[in-house]
Amino acid sequence: MTFKTFTTTASAMALTLSLATGASAQDDKVKIGATVYGLNAEFMQLWANAAQQHPAVTSGLVDLTVFDGRYDALVQQDQFETMITQGFDAIVFVPMDIEAGATAVELAHEEGIPVVGSNARVNSDLLTSYVGSNDVKAGYMEAKAVLDKMNCEGDVVIIEGPIGQSGEIQRGEGNEQALAECPDVKILERQTGNWSRAEAQSLMENWLTSHGSDIKGVIAQNDEMALGAIEAIKAAGMDLSEFSIAGVDGVTDALNAVKRGEMDSILQDATGQAQGAIDVAIKAVMPDYEPQSSLWADYPELDWADGAESLYQVPWTPVTGENVDKLLAERQ
Repeated sequence: MTFKTFTTTASAMALTLSLATGASAQDDKVKIGATVYGLNAEFMQLWANAAQQHPAVTSGLVDLTVFDGRYDALVQQDQFETMITQGFDAIVFVPMDIEAGATAVELAHEEGIPVVGSNARVNSDLLTSYVGSNDVKAGYMEAKAVLDKMNCEGDVVIIEGPIGQSGEIQRGEGNEQALAECPDVKILERQTGNWSRAEAQSLMENWLTSHGSDIKGVIAQNDEMALGAIEAIKAAGMDLSEFSIAGVDGVTDALNAVKRGEMDSILQDATGQAQGAIDVAIKAVMPDYEPQSSLWADYPELDWADGAESLYQVPWTPVTGENVDKLLAERQ
């Protein structure tokens, strides 16, 4: 098993925690592990960095370890077993597979370790809570942006996320909802690009060879894949303005592409998801804990509810010409 570990060296705060809270009696810090499906691309790097910068982590209240799941559900299950063996107090889970991840959650539950989901869903009712965004809504929003620019005329291709990952399933559902509003639009191709810019570029190169200018829209279920499609179109010497392209996440290159008028994107708040999930995980271990992340102030419509809600949905932010410079400045 391999993993990346993000460590924090801030001094520990003195706490009195009983075994009943789930925290280790031998260690003043709350020990939280986060296993994420993969750290190759920017969005999950943003998520992991935000988790590392949570105020409870930087102050020393929490000892946080982030594990790289390497896009493999079995690797993530191994990481759960490691965290259980090493006596972690709580786990934050960003699963690779909506079904396979349930086994890992069950293992932790059997040992009395709370598991908080974030960003990607797992089909388990044993989660303590879930802090993420509505991917069905995102899939609808991105597809509608593409179709509106096409005036519901012409045909599209869909570049999907990893098959079996909740983002692929739910964004696909949203894509279909938007496409149902444009019954004359035909899907020429749909295939997974595994959240990868390089894989999406290769797919788009093949599709341009097969379909050429018949492709009017590209619905990519994340920004990395939308950016890969853009590179393929440019490499083919085709006019990018003749394509309507959209993705999801608001990664830095996508923000710049929106600014250039090359694509549409919807910002997914990696910081809010990561830090909100850590707040909920700490609360599951420390009953008197009050949230320290900015999530709850940033989105007043989100009710902390004493950390007891089973679902916390972080809103999406469409990237526009009016807000893109501000979003880019915040990324610095």
